Amino acid sequence: MKKYDIEHDMHYLQLLAKSFPNVPAASTEIINLSAILYLPKGTEHFLADVHGEHEAFIHVLKNASGRIKLKVDEIFGEYLPTTAKKELCTLIYYPEQKLELVKSQMGDDLYEWYRMTLHQLVRVFREVSSKYTRSKIRKCLPKEFSYILEELLHERAQEADKVAYVNVIIDTIISTGSSDDFITALANVIQRLSIDQLHLLGDVYDRGPGAHIIMDKLMDYHSWDIQWGNHDMLWMGACAGNDACICNVIRLSLRYANLLTLEDGYGINLMPLATFAMETYGDDPCEAFKPHLNATNKDRFDQKTLRLMTMMHKAISVLQFKAEAQIFKRNPSWNMMDRCMLQHINFDRGTCTIDGKEYSMLDMNFPTVNPADPDAFTEEERLLMEKLHHSFRVSEKLHRHIRTMLTHGCMFAIYNNNLLFHASVPLNEDGTLKEVELMPGVRLSGHLLMHRTGMLVRSAFQNDTPAAERRYALDYFLYLWCGRDSCLFDKAKMATFERYFLADKETHVEAKGAFFRLRDKEETADTILDAFGITGENRHIINGHVPVHVVKGETPVKANGKLMVIDGGFAEPYHKETGIAGYTLVYHSREFELVQHEPFTNVEDAVREGRDIKSNIQIVENIGRRLLVADTDRGRELKAQIEDLRELLYAYRHGFIKEVK
Repeated sequence: MKKYDIEHDMHYLQLLAKSFPNVPAASTEIINLSAILYLPKGTEHFLADVHGEHEAFIHVLKNASGRIKLKVDEIFGEYLPTTAKKELCTLIYYPEQKLELVKSQMGDDLYEWYRMTLHQLVRVFREVSSKYTRSKIRKCLPKEFSYILEELLHERAQEADKVAYVNVIIDTIISTGSSDDFITALANVIQRLSIDQLHLLGDVYDRGPGAHIIMDKLMDYHSWDIQWGNHDMLWMGACAGNDACICNVIRLSLRYANLLTLEDGYGINLMPLATFAMETYGDDPCEAFKPHLNATNKDRFDQKTLRLMTMMHKAISVLQFKAEAQIFKRNPSWNMMDRCMLQHINFDRGTCTIDGKEYSMLDMNFPTVNPADPDAFTEEERLLMEKLHHSFRVSEKLHRHIRTMLTHGCMFAIYNNNLLFHASVPLNEDGTLKEVELMPGVRLSGHLLMHRTGMLVRSAFQNDTPAAERRYALDYFLYLWCGRDSCLFDKAKMATFERYFLADKETHVEAKGAFFRLRDKEETADTILDAFGITGENRHIINGHVPVHVVKGETPVKANGKLMVIDGGFAEPYHKETGIAGYTLVYHSREFELVQHEPFTNVEDAVREGRDIKSNIQIVENIGRRLLVADTDRGRELKAQIEDLRELLYAYRHGFIKEVK
């Protein structure tokens, strides 16, 4: 019998006894937890850089990165023709829309269609629920149908004495007019059980039109986490009140002709900016500031609207350069004074000097810039900035979404020997961890740098943070967005000004940090994994941030399989660059699978024509044996809980704590 230090643990054991008041209760829980350890490991899905592409993102969740289609193929094989399996999958993904279409087409055959379809859905439900306990499944079931679904789950129609029982349940569902609601509920349960845990490796925001829709979806999602990306950090900074972040958010929205998230999603009032832009840049062609249109939005705007967006784009860009410079000057320890770009302009010569070299400017129309003090706001700009600042600070929905980001995320996470982060861990040129000054006088690297960065970000949202620290934390959002040693950027510079105003392409180059140059090497991955305390044979780094150029032969699997970059370009502007439309990494009980997605058309095509995202699956790593819950982080937690319960049993049986019968 193991000896326990009961007296030392008494306070905790008394708390535990409130949940398990006697020997039978504690024993039953030990049996339950021990059984869970021998279930197959739940399926984890990893996505990165979804960038506001809400329809594609939501579809990938609905089809579980293609796993539901695989399950349907496994279950029905040649028993169902391909078209029937496709129809069944579409019904699972979009039950309400598909049901409307079916009812408009089936006519008198609807009853038999209901009967056949319900039997098929129940078979899929049984398959996807096979690795979970009854109690976990019960928590997923809608209350109105929980009893019926449990009965159908555990009664096999193949057994002769149960055939009539199951058939009567299904016939009664149809005859009572409950078929549509039941099918919808069943389809949603299948979707939920197909993904046990969703990991988002950053960048929900920018470029695509529906970041707010993605956040609405995540707020209702059963189990997910996020490692903040640089674009997420920009919106978090804007929400917290960083004026440079506010300008960047608006500028990027105008650059990609995407104002839906700002205006429709969060109610940000851009009318003051539009008025200011028309008054200030009405006679300016603003050639470099024409929005980047894509196949989705190229026909949405008339020329008058595009012209207005172009003027607004230039107006907010100039405001951004000023706001950034003011923050850089306030924080000299960042060593970013060279990025106060308006100060490098020679207004007499029409040139800009960078690193001692003079370049001709493409555009010298700066009506709001005073050459004697180029980074100062005019009175009109100051009033405009106040209005924009106020609009972000009072957006209730934006603040709700950012609170959700804070609740579910941080700079990095470790799950089942996998280190997750969005962009980089700063490194020296020799591959060692780089010390970075997080705050004046505070230099950190690796694990501690990432952890303390996350804590600093959170402090910007806390009222009990000392004023000076909160001011610095608020400024630091900008450094995370564009700082040389930022874990979310890690480049020599962000060449926004150069791309707008300088023709010479050499000024547009954003040289990547050492992490990106060394990440192909296995020893680099080992150095980082060791620093984060991750051990074992099957350990990995999983991140995104930099699109993988599949069309150029680049592979997402690096460092001899220890590092996986899963930014495949969900956002439409990246499709030509990457050649695909996003990755999902799937980690189930037998292997790691990299799922490569082709572009998603739209929900209407998916419902009417049964179009799914075409996905190619590559096995990245075969585990060699089926992983159980016991092999996971959750398994280690359960083993610790079992040991605590055994100590409680000992305390009961030896009279340290009295049982409550």
